[in-house]
Amino acid sequence: MLKRLLLAAAMPVLVCWGGAALHAQDAPKSYVGNETCAQCHEAEYRRFTEYSKKHHSFQSIEKLQDGLTPQELQQCYGCHTTGFGQPGGFVDPVSTPTMKDLGCESCHGPGSLHVETEDPEHIQGDLTIQDCRRCHNEERVRAFNFQPLIRSGAH
Repeated sequence: MLKRLLLAAAMPVLVCWGGAALHAQDAPKSYVGNETCAQCHEAEYRRFTEYSKKHHSFQSIEKLQDGLTPQELQQCYGCHTTGFGQPGGFVDPVSTPTMKDLGCESCHGPGSLHVETEDPEHIQGDLTIQDCRRCHNEERVRAFNFQPLIRSGAH
């Protein structure tokens, strides 16, 4: 019994409105940004910022945005920004400038729970080609002539 109490006490708990307890793994995940990831994953972050084209993905939008409708522009945000339309993710370049390029969480998913618990199970570690196909799908490969590369200089 004491062991169970100690384990329960070690679990991060959030208290929600109305006093109900909510364990951290049940809380909605949100995006935290590259700088947060870099605190523990310094070497990966350094390689990503030095070698990956993804780190400058918003430049493509800036080059084309004058010829796009607002709806077309929002379609670009889904693959050229981090967490567009999601809690903590990209909103616009003025209010969320640190999320305007692709970042760690674009491939590995929102990091808030992983940051809170430091549990590798709370972030997507090993990526597959299926993860890349969220953006690098057949339609976009034909339209933009790009290819998915696992890691692509990221780390």
